[in-house]
Amino acid sequence: MAANVETLGSLERRLSMSVPINEVEQQFGERLKKIARGMKMSGFRPGKVPLKLVAQQYGPQVRSEVIGDALQKRFSDAVKEANLKVAGNPRIEPVQKEEGEAGGSETAFEFKATFEVYPEVKTGDLASTTIERPTVTVGDEEIAKTLEILRKQRTTFSVSAERAAQKGDRLTIDFEGKIDGETFQGGGAKGFAFTLGEGRMLPEFEAAAEGLKAGQSKSFELKFPDDYHGKDVAGKTATFEITVNQVEEAKLPTLDEEFAKALGVADGNLERMRADIKSNVEREVAKRIKTRTKAKALQALHDASPIELPKALVEMETQNMVQQARTDLEARGLKMEQMPFEPSAFESGAKRRVALGLIIGELAKTEGLQPKPDQIRKLIEDQAQSYESPAEVVKWFYMQPQRLTEMEGLALEDNVVNWVLSKAKVVDKTIPFDELMGSAT
Repeated sequence: MAANVETLGSLERRLSMSVPINEVEQQFGERLKKIARGMKMSGFRPGKVPLKLVAQQYGPQVRSEVIGDALQKRFSDAVKEANLKVAGNPRIEPVQKEEGEAGGSETAFEFKATFEVYPEVKTGDLASTTIERPTVTVGDEEIAKTLEILRKQRTTFSVSAERAAQKGDRLTIDFEGKIDGETFQGGGAKGFAFTLGEGRMLPEFEAAAEGLKAGQSKSFELKFPDDYHGKDVAGKTATFEITVNQVEEAKLPTLDEEFAKALGVADGNLERMRADIKSNVEREVAKRIKTRTKAKALQALHDASPIELPKALVEMETQNMVQQARTDLEARGLKMEQMPFEPSAFESGAKRRVALGLIIGELAKTEGLQPKPDQIRKLIEDQAQSYESPAEVVKWFYMQPQRLTEMEGLALEDNVVNWVLSKAKVVDKTIPFDELMGSAT
């Protein structure tokens, strides 16, 4: 029976296939004989187990494998002959016919394979699209801000028995909150530590703690914001009792040779330290500008190139994203049960990824955007610069096929982004240093 391809929708197809029963029986017999030659069974010499007993033990599995292999070959041959590019895995089902129904075959197993094909991809016109590319100046002020951040990251604390709590101090407290005279979940703790001014606690809570010394207590009322994340207490007023156990004064390190050495400047030279910081900041600024610009360029490409997506690819990408989320949670010591989410929450992102993947793949072919080996090498070397031994990192990448493939994908995306920027109208926009550095994108 010749393969017959039906069009069920713009992307959905159905293929009718048949596998002759005599072909299945022939292959079935040959495979059983092969199994029998190496089979051992109590009461028989090796390789002398009767085929009947071999069939009793392995028959159903072998027959299923024979039919599956035959169907896979017929499916592959048929879609190749029809010049179809299959998206995802086909759903293959046996044809169920009523007893006495005409058209049935007693000499072949009949199946239908339902599947989707890849859509035609057409890149939209980007000439009327405007893409804002951020620009940031890295000068003395920006270096000074970075130095201050580096100092704060290395803050030390010293206990002060007589010190009244001030912003920047670390407090260790006991507290208990009640609403209408009843304690509530999350409203109390013993030995709780936080730093005044970091915004970890509500402003009213921090204001009440400020000025207290170790051993002092205070009662106060606090109204939770209406949009507070804890729905049980949002908009309600609680009475808190706090007792300060310990006040620790924050001490920032001095900008001296020791500080420079702590940042990796072996001789402690402050000017060399500032030069290294400037180089690192400029590298990070360039990275974030590239990331922001890339996101805008790919979004513009996505918006300009509407495409119908195969459901199978979207489902697979959704599953990949769910698995990645599960892996990330487990890496943080959490369980899926602690942070449940529905796969449907990932569907929008999955559709965008699939669409961009198809569009980028098409551009790679039609515009010749596949990255060259030297471009991939440079990308790897640039990433390696942030490590202590760049040469070893580069070597590691080339010893990891999966990582190398990821870098090839990033290099292709870079080429696509550059292509988009060459087609669209790009406007450079100066933004504050803090705005760029406050977000990874």
